[in-house]
Amino acid sequence: MLQSETLELLEWHRLCQHLSTFAATKLGVIAARRLQVPDSIAQSEQLLAQTKEVYELESRLTTGLSFEGIQDIGDYIERAEKGSILAGDELLAIATTLAGVRNIRRIIDDQEDLNVLNALVADLRTYPELEQEIHRCIDERGQVADRASAKLGEIRNSLRQLRNQITQKLQNIIQVKSNAVQEQIITQRGDRYVIPVKAPQKDAIPGIVHDTSTSGATLYVEPNSIVPLGNQLRQLVRQEQIEEEAVRRKLTQAIASVKADLENLLYVATTLDLATAKARYSLWLKANPPRFINREVESITLRQLRHPLLEWQHQHEQGQPVVPVDLLIQPSLKVVTITGPNTGGKTVTLKTLALAALMAKVGLFVPAREPVEIPWFAQVLADIGDEQSLQQSLSTFSGHIRRISRILEAIDENDSLVLLDEVGAGTDPVEGSALAIALLQYLADHANLTIATTHFGELKALKYQDERFENASVEFDESTLSPTYRLLWGIPGRSNALSIASRLGLKLEVVEQAKSKLGGATDDVNQVIAGLEAQRRRQESKAAQAQNLLQQAEKLYKEVSEKATALEQRESTLRASQEVAVQKAITEAKGEIAAVIRRLQQGTPTAQDAQQATNALNEITEKFLPKTPQKPKVGFVPKVGDRIRIPKLGQTAFVLSAPTEDGELSVRFGIMKMTVKLSDIESLDGQKPEPKNVGEKARRTEVEKITVTANQNAPAIRTSKNTIDLRGRKVADSELIIDKAVSEATGPIWIIHGHGTGKLRQGVHAFLKQHPRVQRYEAAEPSDGGTGVTIAYID
Repeated sequence: MLQSETLELLEWHRLCQHLSTFAATKLGVIAARRLQVPDSIAQSEQLLAQTKEVYELESRLTTGLSFEGIQDIGDYIERAEKGSILAGDELLAIATTLAGVRNIRRIIDDQEDLNVLNALVADLRTYPELEQEIHRCIDERGQVADRASAKLGEIRNSLRQLRNQITQKLQNIIQVKSNAVQEQIITQRGDRYVIPVKAPQKDAIPGIVHDTSTSGATLYVEPNSIVPLGNQLRQLVRQEQIEEEAVRRKLTQAIASVKADLENLLYVATTLDLATAKARYSLWLKANPPRFINREVESITLRQLRHPLLEWQHQHEQGQPVVPVDLLIQPSLKVVTITGPNTGGKTVTLKTLALAALMAKVGLFVPAREPVEIPWFAQVLADIGDEQSLQQSLSTFSGHIRRISRILEAIDENDSLVLLDEVGAGTDPVEGSALAIALLQYLADHANLTIATTHFGELKALKYQDERFENASVEFDESTLSPTYRLLWGIPGRSNALSIASRLGLKLEVVEQAKSKLGGATDDVNQVIAGLEAQRRRQESKAAQAQNLLQQAEKLYKEVSEKATALEQRESTLRASQEVAVQKAITEAKGEIAAVIRRLQQGTPTAQDAQQATNALNEITEKFLPKTPQKPKVGFVPKVGDRIRIPKLGQTAFVLSAPTEDGELSVRFGIMKMTVKLSDIESLDGQKPEPKNVGEKARRTEVEKITVTANQNAPAIRTSKNTIDLRGRKVADSELIIDKAVSEATGPIWIIHGHGTGKLRQGVHAFLKQHPRVQRYEAAEPSDGGTGVTIAYID
């Protein structure tokens, strides 16, 4: 009873109503509106785990968890068990519910890390065969389909034929007796087919009159000639109804036989819908998951805590922005007294904390900044608002005392949260203050935590007498004579009554007289409190500045880290491109040396000549590869066309332009061009350039001259390693062999395809033409195979 009163005082039903708007099914809406507060921390942990996992699941899904097709079939299941025959639309509702829950289970089964949700749906039975049978027998309109049974199909076929026969006979009668017919239409009265006949000519069409128009001018007559057919039709319709009922009875019995599984399915669907509503409501609130703490060793941490109902009012009803509060309560504290002016937000603070505790218990996230750390309170008990009752002749004070008495009786030892608004008010201030002190001291011994608001100055001193007590106050802006709704910790609220009265225009002599009645001690206390408040504001300002500096430092650190990462990526990319350029330079050098050797050899090369060429090729390769930097020699002057080394990049390059006055020149290595400084280059033999004599001709080695002037189109040397024989192979197989040879080649390759039909040669040429590494290709010399051999020059 007392718990229910507390929920009513906190407007818990409004929060449940807001939660229900996020539910997807009728059962979910009902469950949200009737949200029960768990009795154990294990239940709360389970509910919170469900909300967390649904929250995570929703973040992974594009459109969120879908409850489409799930309906409230509880009543249908009960009626089926009791022997009632379900209607077609009720059977369809069961089928769509089975399909909807199966779809949800499939989604959850795909997420193996969601342990709580997987355990929830592990034992679900969705009976796909029952769903299929319902859809086979019941069409989308909820009617029994012809295919439901062979007998039903035969009956309906007979019905169609009989109706056609009746309609045809009536059409003939209408044509023959057109003068006696009011309208040339066929209609029905009940289950009998009739035609409208003019009343004066009723004898023209003998039959049974089933109805009369309002004016009496028209009679609806079933001609005697079709009465037997009408009787037969009625019998067939009854047979149809009996067969339809048999089909629905069979399906209903199948549903009744699995009643327990269907009830469990409905429970799981409702549980999932409620957990989803909690997750979506928490997301809307920008709330964070709470962690239940041990109050004996851990502090309550609720930073930037917002009242959920005020947040809803602000978002949906154009209310004022919500002012958050910070609640950081040490384990040693048992009682917090909040002082300050009326309408300053004291009561809202009480309700906000109470709602946060209840939201955590039911598995909702708490609208506060992370981390959210709060105890699991067995009971949340509150005395908030007036309890005046004219019927019971109770004053406000009496009402408060009656409720507080029940709170003291209901307290669960050291496991209750007690909230008291204006404790001790409504009676003589001296006695009320003494009663409030005694009450709070009792609660400090028996309750987990007590938050009380008061105007009594004597309660402010409890902090200095008992370390279990703490003071807090709501801030008040004297310049605007209005509260700021901010909660200040460690500082008691000071009296503002006289200053407010003075600013509002009360005569000065009255205010001064009041001050004299208070005495100087009160002024001294107020001055001390004012000084503490000023000191607090200065500390908050400095803390804000420090926080701002911290944020700037974190931002700068992030930017520097991102730039460092980008530089590392650029360095890695450049290194990769350098390696490619080096390999390409080596390939070019090999081709050049081979071309030089072939040009120098006028006759057919011998094995000795080939070996000499290979040795020369290896020597040039070593010159092209980067070497360990040696101590530089001064005196080198780069010139256009010279080959130089760039030690920082480990590359050799050609000079494209003479050095500028700024000491920069353009170079090329491979396909890349770039501008470098004179200080970053050196000659191939390690000499550093002379900055003052950039026009002086530099020496180049004989091998470099050969490399620059080499004729790249000269014939190369054919060996067994650069020759592939494709004769007798298919074009598709040949392409794989050619591609492998081209990718490994460092010079020309000889491809033997023979003459044959010419298809293999055409396929080889087509493949070489589109290959990116093949610069050109041509038929071999007649002495080397002629058109039966193709030489491919590799870029």
